[in-house]
Amino acid sequence: MPTLRTTYPGWICAFACACGSLLFSPPSVATNDYGLPSLGAASTSVSNEEYRLGRAWLRQFRAQAPQWQDPITNDYLQSLIARLAPHSDINGLRTITVMVDNASLNAFAVPGGVVGINSGLFAFAEDEGAFVSVLAHELGHLSQRHYARGSARAAQTQLPAMAAMLAGMLIAASGGGDAGMAAAMGSQAALIQDQLSYSRLFEQEADNIGLQAMADAGYDPEAMVRMFSAMQRMARLQGDTPPEFLLTHPVTDNRLSAAQARAAQLNVADAYTSDTLYDMMRARALLSIYTNTPQQAASRLAQEGAEQAAQDYLAALIDARNGQTDSALGQLDRLANEHPDFAMLPASAASVALEAGRYDQAIQRSQQLLRFMPNYLPAQLVLAEAQLQRDPQAAYDLLRDITSQNPENPQGFNLLAEAAGRSGHDSWGHLARAEHLQLTGRVDRGIRQLSIARDAAERENNQQALARIEQRREEFIEYREALEDFS
Repeated sequence: MPTLRTTYPGWICAFACACGSLLFSPPSVATNDYGLPSLGAASTSVSNEEYRLGRAWLRQFRAQAPQWQDPITNDYLQSLIARLAPHSDINGLRTITVMVDNASLNAFAVPGGVVGINSGLFAFAEDEGAFVSVLAHELGHLSQRHYARGSARAAQTQLPAMAAMLAGMLIAASGGGDAGMAAAMGSQAALIQDQLSYSRLFEQEADNIGLQAMADAGYDPEAMVRMFSAMQRMARLQGDTPPEFLLTHPVTDNRLSAAQARAAQLNVADAYTSDTLYDMMRARALLSIYTNTPQQAASRLAQEGAEQAAQDYLAALIDARNGQTDSALGQLDRLANEHPDFAMLPASAASVALEAGRYDQAIQRSQQLLRFMPNYLPAQLVLAEAQLQRDPQAAYDLLRDITSQNPENPQGFNLLAEAAGRSGHDSWGHLARAEHLQLTGRVDRGIRQLSIARDAAERENNQQALARIEQRREEFIEYREALEDFS
C-alpha cells in the first residue's frame, strides 16, 4: 500500500465514525450471528429537519473547506452512489456529493444525505471495489440513521454534534489533520456519551449493510475486507505510539474477521466492476494531488499497476497541461475509440480544447457527445463555458436548463451569472449570483445580491424575475436561520 503524506487517524474517522455517532469503541459485543445486529426499531425515513440541517452543514462546509472542482470525477462518484443506493435501504433519500481538495484519506456522510470524499481516497484505494466499499459503508450509516439513533436525546444533541463535526472536518480539510478529527471526535463524544454502547454495533450494522449492498450491486464484498486489512497495515506503521484517535478507533481483528465471514456468505449478483474507468478517475485525483509535480502522479500510477489505458490517459492530461494540445487530443481520441462506453474520454478532450482556448473545437466536441448523452453534466458545463466566448445567449439558455436540473451545483450558477451578464439579462444574472453565494455558505451576501437583482428587475419591468426573487428571498432567510444553528 502506498505511503501518503497523511496520517492514518483521518481515515479511521472517515470510515469508522464520519456520521458523528461512532466515537469511542465500547466493550465488544459477542455475537455468532453474521446478519444485522438488532438495535431496536430504526426508522429509515429522513425528516425534513434532517434534510435541512444536512444542506446547511454542506453550505458551511463549502464556505470554508477547499473544494475539488472536477465535474468528470464528481459525475463518476454520483454514478457509484446511484448504483449502490437501491441496495442500501436509504428509501429514496436525495443524496448530494462534495469533493474536498485534500490528499488525506477521508470520506464522510452527514444526516440529510450529504456524502463527501477527499481526493486522497482515490489515492489510497487502488481498485474500484475498495473505493466502493467505503461508499457502501457510509450509505449504511445513512440508511440506518445512526446519527439520530446515537442518542436518546437526538433532538437536543444532533445539531451541536453536527456543528462539532463541521468544526473538526474543516480543520482537517484545511490541513489540520489529526487535530481536527480529534477535535470533532472529542466534542461529539461529550454530547452523546450516554449512547456509546451502540457505537460498535453501529459499525457492525454499517459494515453488514455495506457488504450486502456491494454484493447486490455487483461488487465483490471481499473488497471491504481488503480495505480493513490495508487500514490495519497502516496502523502498524504508526509504531508504538499511535495517535490517541487511532487508539480509540481500532480496526480490530474481530471486526475484520466478522466482515470476512459475512463476505464469504454473500453471492455477487451480476458481477460488475470497471477498474479501467476507476484507474482513469484515480489518474485525475493523483494529478490534482501532485499538481506541481505531475510526473509523480504518472510514476505512482505506473508503480501501482494501473491499466495501461489509464496511464495513457494521464499522459494526455499532462501533455495538455504542458501546452501540447494536439498530442493530448490525439491520445484522448484514440482512447475514446478504444473505450467507446467511457463518456469521460470525449468530455476530457472537450475540456482540453476549452482550456487551450480552442472554443470552436470545445463546442463541436461537447455537442457531439451530448447528442448521445443529452444530460451529461461535464459536457454540458464545457459547452456552456465555451459558448460564453462565442454566443453568450446560447450559453445563458443552456445554463438556465443546467441549473434547473442541478439546483445544488454552484459551478452552474457561477457560469449562469456570467452568461446572463454578457447577454443582457441583468436581473437573472444577479439572481444567479445570489444562488451561487447561498450555495457556498455566504447567505447574507446572497440576500444583499437579491436586493440588487430586484432593482434590476424593476428597471426591466420583469415581473417573472421579481416573483422569483421574492420567493427566493423568503427561502434564503430560512437558509440563514439554518446556518445560524451552526454558529
